[in-house]
Amino acid sequence: MRRLIISLLGCLPIMAAAQQATTSSVRQVPSPVQHFGFNIGDDYQLATYTQTADYFKQLATSDRVKLTDIGLTEEGRHQYMLVISSPANIRLLDQYKQTSQQLARAEGLTPAQAKALADKGKAVVWIDGGLHATEVVGTHQLIETAWQLVSRNDPETMRILDNVIVLMTHANPDGQELTTNWYMRHTDTLKRSTDQLPVLYQKYIGHDNNRDFYIMNMKESANMGRQLFLEWMPQIMYNHHQRGPEGSVLAGPPYRDPFNYFFDPLMITGIDALGAAMYNRLNVEDKPGYTRLNGSSFSTWYNGGLRTTTQYHNMIGLLTEIIGNPTPEKIPVVPQRLIPNGATPNPVRPQADWRFRRSIDYSVSLNYAVLDYAARHRDEVLYNIYKMGKNAIDKGNNDTWTLSPSRAEAITTAYKKDQQDMTRDDANDPHGWNRRGSNIDIQYYDAVYKDPAQRDPRGYIIPADQADFATAVKYVNALIKAGIAVQKAKTAFTAGGKQYPAHSYIVRTNQAFRPHVLDMFEPQDHPNDFQYPGGPPVRPYDAAGWTLAFQMGVQFDRMLDDFSGPFEQLPYGELQSPEAYTFSPVTKGGYLLNTQVNNAFIVVNDLMKAGIKVYRLSKGTAAAAPGTFYIPAGMQANNILKAGAAQWGVAPVAVAKQPKGVVEAAPLRIALWDSYGGSMPSGWVRWIMEQYHFPFSLIYPKDIDGGGLKQRFDVIVFVTRAIPGEDGARSGYRQSQPDPQQVPEQYRHMLGRITKDTSIPKLKEFLEEGGTVITIGSSTNLAYHLGLPVHNALAEKDKDGKEQALPAAKYFVPGSILQVSFDSTRSVAWGMPGTGDVNFDNSPVFRLDSDAAAKGVHPIAWFTTDKPLRSGWAWGQSYLKDGVAAFEASVGKGKLYAFGPEITFRAQSHGTFKLLFNGLYGMK
Repeated sequence: MRRLIISLLGCLPIMAAAQQATTSSVRQVPSPVQHFGFNIGDDYQLATYTQTADYFKQLATSDRVKLTDIGLTEEGRHQYMLVISSPANIRLLDQYKQTSQQLARAEGLTPAQAKALADKGKAVVWIDGGLHATEVVGTHQLIETAWQLVSRNDPETMRILDNVIVLMTHANPDGQELTTNWYMRHTDTLKRSTDQLPVLYQKYIGHDNNRDFYIMNMKESANMGRQLFLEWMPQIMYNHHQRGPEGSVLAGPPYRDPFNYFFDPLMITGIDALGAAMYNRLNVEDKPGYTRLNGSSFSTWYNGGLRTTTQYHNMIGLLTEIIGNPTPEKIPVVPQRLIPNGATPNPVRPQADWRFRRSIDYSVSLNYAVLDYAARHRDEVLYNIYKMGKNAIDKGNNDTWTLSPSRAEAITTAYKKDQQDMTRDDANDPHGWNRRGSNIDIQYYDAVYKDPAQRDPRGYIIPADQADFATAVKYVNALIKAGIAVQKAKTAFTAGGKQYPAHSYIVRTNQAFRPHVLDMFEPQDHPNDFQYPGGPPVRPYDAAGWTLAFQMGVQFDRMLDDFSGPFEQLPYGELQSPEAYTFSPVTKGGYLLNTQVNNAFIVVNDLMKAGIKVYRLSKGTAAAAPGTFYIPAGMQANNILKAGAAQWGVAPVAVAKQPKGVVEAAPLRIALWDSYGGSMPSGWVRWIMEQYHFPFSLIYPKDIDGGGLKQRFDVIVFVTRAIPGEDGARSGYRQSQPDPQQVPEQYRHMLGRITKDTSIPKLKEFLEEGGTVITIGSSTNLAYHLGLPVHNALAEKDKDGKEQALPAAKYFVPGSILQVSFDSTRSVAWGMPGTGDVNFDNSPVFRLDSDAAAKGVHPIAWFTTDKPLRSGWAWGQSYLKDGVAAFEASVGKGKLYAFGPEITFRAQSHGTFKLLFNGLYGMK
């Protein structure tokens, strides 16, 4: 005992020194009030990103923190991530990161080896904030939580720091700067509001920045994706949002059905476990108002969100949507929220004075609940991500059949076809009490789930000889950015009895992130989800189907059996460049560029910018399809074509002379509609045009109402939600216009709306004078305003003989991928295939009158079958048969193009970009 006491006494100086080091480290870091001049959560106060970034740098002086610059934003700001843990862990970050990667990828690890790594590793937890910048709780809880983790020394915080590496990531620096400056511009605090921002809070796409994470077009998305899928691979990620459903404080995990059928069950039960930790903590702390499951609209079906894409990577992805604003608000009376149930066990009472600080306190509690769970179950969360990855690898190495609604329906249909089904209807027996010992024989199950033709693929081959291989490379890069293992063929090879060229890409499914691989190649099979039998459908939170390979028009082969070849594994994260072509200049004749290649439009625009004439084949030849570009040889043209062959994968084909029937393709003065506050679809098109080097100007409703459009522009592009319906009704997120006197002068020109009485006559005048108008989605309403011989194909006559839109109980197609036929002899469809996939979201479908052709109206795309669904959910899809998806119409000297499907959807639908691009050139 005396020796023990002496030993302990000897340790006291060391312990004191350690405590002094920790205390001194904390003392040199200012509190939020010392740095910002206010406490986080104070009424009427918000921090800018400039202030926040400076504070992050102050926090990084602590030995608990490492500040990481993860990249530049679209506006050029530095995007920061704070890595917070104990000083000992901070010194070994590289080692713990490697452990996290090994367990996430699960490559070559036995369960015993994985357990050993899990025992020694540290749980990695991602917490972000500010993705949607007007949801200001997100950025400010991030600041407050970081401060508390750095400054607190209580047992719980120390346990977290010892066992967890916390990645505190700012998701949208540009948006915070914009939103805070907008809110704080008034000295009168009662005038402060985050509403009515003049522009999008992300440079191009605003709220859609949370729909970008399986393609990662935006710099911020790519920055975060690199940390999530290539660098740290956290076992848990927590994505903070607003706003909670009316009558509650927040919505959180677990979420309502359906969840995606590619997930490992451990993903769903892991979300359940974390959700329990979160709402249990709030209940212990007397913080009511948490709703879950069917208490909110959030599910785990969609891929593409910051939270949801991680779930396809075996990371427990968490989302909360909370109320809160620096301007005090209320919790309204919502009677149905005041009944305790499984979704809302502890309802919050209505109250007239909810303060910002309370939302911050809730958020910090939720963060600590997640971190404490990770600390207490450190080895479990580490091992479980390995287990999910190992399960995925094993499935990819064996014959497997994914469970799905259509396959379950196939069993039922086959059985009913053979004999009378004596089981009760599912609607009358939702829990299956009457189907114990169901009389459906196992043979019906075997016919579906042991059918070799219905197996999940062992892998996919993306041939290098497809027409638009450059776009296929962009698709491959989306996979690579998401941490997917990709192989490349060094030489030609044969697989499945088919010959493939060198440089083809191979994506196998025997990898840890198999759910994401399948989700990018395979159709989504959304269930028929209705509020009650015969009732209206339950709209998915976002899209029902999105298969990226379909959207991008990528050609690939599904390999159901294992295969091998001369393949090399690409290093993780190594982005690919389009195949560089050797350019051999000629002095006579010229060159042909294949209009099927999207990147050809980049080269053409560069040529036009240099003043070089470009022509197109109006009829096509045996060697070149209609729309093929022809460029006369010349020194300047040769230089641009050489650069295009090397950089963009566009192969010029030399010809000895100019082909017959060419017409000059003239660059046009392009206008793109936008509105006050910013249109997300317009922002996406703005980004697309910049990527493909189209020069353009933004145009606002006041510009249109001012008339004289043909003197300034040749073509105007209207994305969805720009043109109102015939009755003046419009769809869209922004329903009100601000008082012009409350808007700074530099933004007032953006105010206004397209109106039936003022704007439409100006557009008609523009068309009649020879202008071109391209409309997408609901903006095809313009055709009705112009009185063109077209009608809504998705309507039926009521008892009075009046046409009414089909009710959702009969027809409902939320965001999905459908197949249409194209008339590629039409100049606007040059380069399109005979049939192709389009992004469709309850989009307009037309019926052309019998005299439409005589009046200059012609179909561009149409539905040829009663089953056009390729991916997603299409209830009542038979109504689409023979409907026209897109058409062109002559209006005076001009041309109207009407595209019902979303041909530029979130800059993902590369397969239909040409429908826009072709319309942006004039033909002399």
